[in-house]
Amino acid sequence: MRKEWLEKDYYATLNVSKDASHKEIKKAFRKLAREFHPDNNPDDAVAEARFKEINEAYDTLSDEDERKEYDHVREMGYFVGDQGGHQQYVRVEDVFGGSTGEGGFQDLFGGLGDLFGQVQGGRRQQPRPMAGRDLQSDLSLTFHEALAGPTKTIGLDGRTIKVKVPQGIADGTKVRLKGKGEPGANGGPAGDLFVRVHVASHPVFGRTGKRDLTINVPVTFAEAALGAVIQIPTLDGDTKIRVPAGTQGGTTMKVSGKGVETANGSGDLLVTLTVNVPVELSDKQRELLEALRDDAPENPREHLGV
Repeated sequence: MRKEWLEKDYYATLNVSKDASHKEIKKAFRKLAREFHPDNNPDDAVAEARFKEINEAYDTLSDEDERKEYDHVREMGYFVGDQGGHQQYVRVEDVFGGSTGEGGFQDLFGGLGDLFGQVQGGRRQQPRPMAGRDLQSDLSLTFHEALAGPTKTIGLDGRTIKVKVPQGIADGTKVRLKGKGEPGANGGPAGDLFVRVHVASHPVFGRTGKRDLTINVPVTFAEAALGAVIQIPTLDGDTKIRVPAGTQGGTTMKVSGKGVETANGSGDLLVTLTVNVPVELSDKQRELLEALRDDAPENPREHLGV
């Protein structure tokens, strides 16, 4: 149970109704996450705080079991008391022992006596150990930082915490730091810290799966038709690939071992070739292409019945 569930209306945070579908919740989250993402709002503390609230709300409402528990807590409510100057949340079932059956009123009033003994500092019962709540934070990385797997430092509630990011981490992945959440009360264990990692896009490379990189490479009509050896970039320098004669636009070629390096090995670079059509032609180029068109016997759309 998380006491912040009583304090925060996650549905209002995401601007959705309480009976919203999973698809509606996901759509609302994506829209708000784009709007308040730190990359789009540099040095904006208000936007950063809003971004964290949006992620916290989505983490709960996107999980079917957690959403049910959250709704139940919001409906049933808690007793709230004061223990040594701190708010203390006590579940209804903790008071009544989960039953008012056998034992009847004796169990009922015994439970209430225990409650007020705790809240008022009475001698009947020592406060129970309470686990600290889990906390969440966000960490933004460049594309290259995510591939390298750095150790970063984040600030949290006046503390500085080191986060070892796994090599090749993907955008949106959560890193769990056990025991780095809110401290427990009365000797209870500390909660965990979940750090959601946001990876910036790269102007040239994309990613697919955990280890593969992607890149779109234009080729000329002549290179695609006649075949050619062309030079392409990779993360660790340029390399050359052979384009077979008759290559069609949209063809994807694999360059082994030029993807993301992880502890489990290196991925591949997937090269998708696009045929570059010139916008302007010289008179000679137009003449040659017209001759090629007139000399082509086949109809490329014959299989369409036209």
